[in-house]
Amino acid sequence: MIEQERRQSKWPTLILIVAAAAALGAGAMYLAQSTVAPAPPPAAVVVPESKDVASLEIRIPAEYLGAADIAVEAVRAGGVDAEILAPATVAALPGGEATVVARAAGTIARVNRRLGDAVKVGEVLALVDSLDAAAMSADRSVALAKAGLARKSFEREKSLSEQGVTPRQDMEAAQAALEVADAEVRRASMVAQAARVAGDGRSVAVVSPIAGRVTAQAAMLGAYVQPQAELFRVAAPGAIQVEASVTAADAGRIAAGDKATIVVTTGAPVQAIVHSVTPTVSGLARSATVVLTPGAQVPGLVIGAGVQVRLHVKGGSGGLTVPEDAVQNIEGRDVLFVRTQQGFRPQPVLVGARSGGTAQIVSGVKAGDLVATRNAFLIKADMIKSSGGKS
Repeated sequence: MIEQERRQSKWPTLILIVAAAAALGAGAMYLAQSTVAPAPPPAAVVVPESKDVASLEIRIPAEYLGAADIAVEAVRAGGVDAEILAPATVAALPGGEATVVARAAGTIARVNRRLGDAVKVGEVLALVDSLDAAAMSADRSVALAKAGLARKSFEREKSLSEQGVTPRQDMEAAQAALEVADAEVRRASMVAQAARVAGDGRSVAVVSPIAGRVTAQAAMLGAYVQPQAELFRVAAPGAIQVEASVTAADAGRIAAGDKATIVVTTGAPVQAIVHSVTPTVSGLARSATVVLTPGAQVPGLVIGAGVQVRLHVKGGSGGLTVPEDAVQNIEGRDVLFVRTQQGFRPQPVLVGARSGGTAQIVSGVKAGDLVATRNAFLIKADMIKSSGGKS
C-alpha cells in the first residue's frame, strides 16, 4: 500500500518534466526558424493536368538570364546553307588606335600617363630630354634672328629707294634676302613642331593624336630611346570592327550589306553588318577576310579578343534556322525553349539538317519567335530538377 502511494506521487513530477522539455523544444524550433534566412526559390515549373511537354512553363527571372549567360535570339528564315559560322577577331578601326612614338633620341625625363589611363587629343604623355631638340630649338632661334635682321634691312633699303638715294636693285636684293630668311624660319619652325619640341627648348613631348585609353606602355623613366621608338599605344573606345576568316568558296557568297551576328563569350549576341569582303585569300589557311561593323557597343567586344560570327547570306534554301545549341532533347524529342512573359516554354520541333553550328527547323516554330540559344541546357536542367529529375 505504501509502495503504491509512492508511485502515484511521482506522476505529477514526470508530467511537469515532459511538459517543460516540449516547451523548450518548441522554443528552439521557433528561434531557428526566425534566425535562419529562407533559401531563394528555385526556377518554378508550372505543370498543368495535361502530360504534353509543350504545356509546361519554366518561370525564370530576367535577372537569372544575365547571371547564367543565357542568350535569347529570334528564329531566322533560311536554310542551313544561308548561315556561315566563322572565327573572327575584334580589331581597331583605321584611326581608332594610335602608336605614340618619340620623335627624337634622348632620355625619358617625365612620364605623365600609365597603362589604362584616359587621355585627350594632344595630351602630353611623356617628355624626352634630347640634344636633337636643343639643336632644333637653336636652329629656329637663329632663323628668327636672321629673319628679323633681313626685315630691318629691307625696310631701310625700301625707304632709301623711295627717297631716290639707292638704286631699286638694292631694295629688290634686300626683299629677296627677307623672303629667304622667312622661308628658313618656316622650315625650322615646322621641323621643331613636327618633333614636338617643348617650350623649354631641350626636350620633345610625346603627344597622343587621339582620345582614348592607354592600352600599352613601354616608357620608363630614365630610359634612353631612339627616334620612332614606340612608347605608348592608345585606343579610342567603340572604334572597333570585327574581322572574320572564311574560305574562298564562302567568300563568293557574301556581299557588303549582308546581316551577321557576333557571338561573344558574355552578353547577348550582337547584330552586325558586312562592311566589305577582301577579293583575295591570304595566310596559311588561304582564307578571305570579312569586315563587320557592329550595330552596338558592348563590353565583350575588346580589341584583340576572339569571337565567332554567323553570316546570314542571301540566296539560301527555304526553311528556318537556329543555332545548334538551342536544340535540346527532352524525353527523346527535340525541343526549343520559346520565350514567354515569365520564362520559357519547351516547344517540340522537327529538326532537319545540321551543319556548321546551325540547325534547320522544319516545323514547330515560326520565324521571329524568340528562343533560348547559348546555354539553353541550363533551362533544361532547371526544368528536370524542378520536375523531380525526369527527362
